[in-house]
Amino acid sequence: MIEQYVRDLRDLDGTQVAAVGGKGAQLGGLSRIEGIRVPGGFCVTTDAFRRIMAEAPSIDDRLDQLSRLNPDDREAIRTLSAQIRRTIEGIAIPGDLAAAITRALARFGEHAAYAVRSSATAEDLPTASFAGQQDTYLNVVGPTAILRHISRCWASLFTERAVTYRRRNGIDHRAVHMAVVVQQMVFPHAAGILFTADPVTGDRKAATVDAGFGLGESLVSGLVNPDVFTVRHGEVVAKAIGAKQRALHALPDGGTQEVAVDAQRQEQPALTDAQVVRLVQLGRRIEAHFGRPQDIEWCLADDGFQIVQSRPITTLYPIPEAGDQENHVYVSVGHGQMMTDPMKPLGLSMWQLTAMVPMHEAGGRLFVDVTRRLASPASRAGLLDVLGRGDPLVRDALETVLDRDDFVPSLPDAGPGGPPAGGAPAPVETDPALVTELIERSQASIAALERDIRTKTGPALFDFLLEAFAEHKRVLGDPLSLQAIMAGMEATWWLNDKLWEWLGEKNAADTLTLSAPDNVTSEMGLALLDVADVIRPHPEVVAFLQGVEDEGFLDELAKLAGGTEARDAIEAYLDRYGMRCVGEIDITRPRWRERPTTLVPVILDNVRNFEPGAAERRFEQGRQRAQRKEQDVLSRLRALPDGDRKADEAKRMIDRVRTFIGYREYPKYGIVSRYFLYKQALMKEAERLVQADVLPDKEDIFYLTLQELHDVVRSKEVDERLIEQRKEAFRSYHALTPPRVLTSDGEALTGAYRRDDVPAGALVGLPVSAGTVEGRARVILDMAEADLEAGDILVTPFTDPSWSPLFVGIAGLVTEVGGLMTHGAVIAREYGLPAVVGVEQATRLIRDGQRIRVHGTDGYIEILS
Repeated sequence: MIEQYVRDLRDLDGTQVAAVGGKGAQLGGLSRIEGIRVPGGFCVTTDAFRRIMAEAPSIDDRLDQLSRLNPDDREAIRTLSAQIRRTIEGIAIPGDLAAAITRALARFGEHAAYAVRSSATAEDLPTASFAGQQDTYLNVVGPTAILRHISRCWASLFTERAVTYRRRNGIDHRAVHMAVVVQQMVFPHAAGILFTADPVTGDRKAATVDAGFGLGESLVSGLVNPDVFTVRHGEVVAKAIGAKQRALHALPDGGTQEVAVDAQRQEQPALTDAQVVRLVQLGRRIEAHFGRPQDIEWCLADDGFQIVQSRPITTLYPIPEAGDQENHVYVSVGHGQMMTDPMKPLGLSMWQLTAMVPMHEAGGRLFVDVTRRLASPASRAGLLDVLGRGDPLVRDALETVLDRDDFVPSLPDAGPGGPPAGGAPAPVETDPALVTELIERSQASIAALERDIRTKTGPALFDFLLEAFAEHKRVLGDPLSLQAIMAGMEATWWLNDKLWEWLGEKNAADTLTLSAPDNVTSEMGLALLDVADVIRPHPEVVAFLQGVEDEGFLDELAKLAGGTEARDAIEAYLDRYGMRCVGEIDITRPRWRERPTTLVPVILDNVRNFEPGAAERRFEQGRQRAQRKEQDVLSRLRALPDGDRKADEAKRMIDRVRTFIGYREYPKYGIVSRYFLYKQALMKEAERLVQADVLPDKEDIFYLTLQELHDVVRSKEVDERLIEQRKEAFRSYHALTPPRVLTSDGEALTGAYRRDDVPAGALVGLPVSAGTVEGRARVILDMAEADLEAGDILVTPFTDPSWSPLFVGIAGLVTEVGGLMTHGAVIAREYGLPAVVGVEQATRLIRDGQRIRVHGTDGYIEILS
């Protein structure tokens, strides 16, 4: 019979986390790997913990209180968690449970030394390590002391740091239980940590070893600076020997003591190179067993290495599956699309099915494999130029990879039948009628989709969608559309390059693009000012909107004085722009039409901060500024040698910019319009599945790919476990920071600006909209929580077109993600806002409310207070 309360470590494996916790399960798995030595011992199961908790009913009330506390209320958490710990430690261990533990000790030596270690059920898991959240006690001697320390481990489930960690990760305190590992003590002369992948860069081919003298706790607790070794392909390629002044040693009667290391030994390596290589070989064996990179605690005693813990490295960014052993270089799609949050599976699969190039998923984000284009010299130059103009950090990251001669193979240039080298499409005439024609074509295509999709249900809908995706791609790939987009971008680049060369003026095109015609995204921001003009004269409507929480508020408006006009204005706005939302490339995100309350704070800001007629005035002021700038530039050019030619060329390019740059935003509007129609059809299918009791919630379809959803609609059967796994994975992806560039070795590259022309302490980014502005920083992570005053500077991770209604009320823009031609940059220029994008960690380094100065011409931010 299996002992209910005590299990030998060798009998455990990864299937028993619920009984023995993450650490116990991992140690059991480790002890089964051939050639890996794990100190012997046993695990006191979670059944024992549950029995102890049942002895004190008062804990239940305190857990209720704990779950209601704000995670930031540290004082309340400290007080309540200390009460729970004291209660648990005060409970006497029942006789039969104490006897089971004592019997287990007798097998290994009742008065030997042991390590007593917490093993929570939410610990050392693939998606959350919980490292250091609960307690470990070393060199515990004798049954009485061991029982006392087991109680302390149970209580440590409620340390302040463990409680806060669970609250921040959305984990219910009652859902986590505590097992305790009791393991024979190892008395090492060296110990430390092995990462089988570089924990900083993510490189899976590099292993790092931290090593110190004595017990490994001295490293974990930060007591010493360890030796650090890097191993690649079976040899030590780098090492830094730390001055190890202190070590932790076990005392004969139990407990540990910090001791000074002899001066002669302090700078001697704790391990030889041969020992480091041997340790990494053991680590690779452990990694292969668990199927992912590991963070391993090891110790070196007289007779070799022993492994005392191994957990997944949860901070590594996953690698896209390639299906081969070749080297690959991936570029982030999210950084180009201004949406670096994770996407749900339906969103990922829809974007993949409608994209113009193959895309690979990793960590809930999409990446494009650019290896082939980097390998061919001709296409490489074009790719680096296009990506570099958009985001210099992507270019720098790719050049970092290319500098490693052996990673990207050099292939001959593709012949006539090979992939295109990335050249620009043929130029078009500067004719505003072309833009009008393109917009009409897109509108006609969307109207046909709206008409045809209405009648499609069941499996027929999915057949229809495949045809719709073909039309979607045809419109996106329309040569005339691509020519118009490139014409605007190339004219912008030409003006910036030439006017810098001829007049010494940086980013001159920024002013020349103000209030350009046909920009559907900037029109969207101005149109919301017009909505505010309708609402402003009606105080009852304004007061009502200040308290709105329910999505059905539009129906209530008609009951108020002026409410019908207000409702009609908002409805008309939603008819034109209701398909938009934050993160709109993910079809699963709630659209404004589905969640109109999102717009209410922005409307109220516009009512408060603007006078009537602001939209028309703003647009006209921008148009006049652009006109004056044009006249100024042309007159200065004519005064130069060969000035008439230069002025004529510049005039041609200014006309091209103003004709085509607004259209740059239209294809995205077309994509999102189509997406909303796809989504409405799919949600009707989801409602039918809920009515047929196939799904409990219609939004469960978001965790299926489109093909999987098709299968569910056809078969009327769903794998509920798969949906739960996907939900858990999606939650875990939020903790990951997607890199701009990722290699198949797992190396995550962010790139650098490599500039020395900015003041000390300034935050560096990419200048995308000229001018300098000083004001209050408003760090906003959610558009729905924006509370802006005139003159504020918006600081946010990224902006997509849905943020443009906020742009009319701010004085400047700072984002962590973005490039010269991404939507935030285009709209900032349209509205004349100084803007710097691609500022790494801006939302962490700039605090809400600080005064900052944005240098939109030179690309940096100064923090003034």
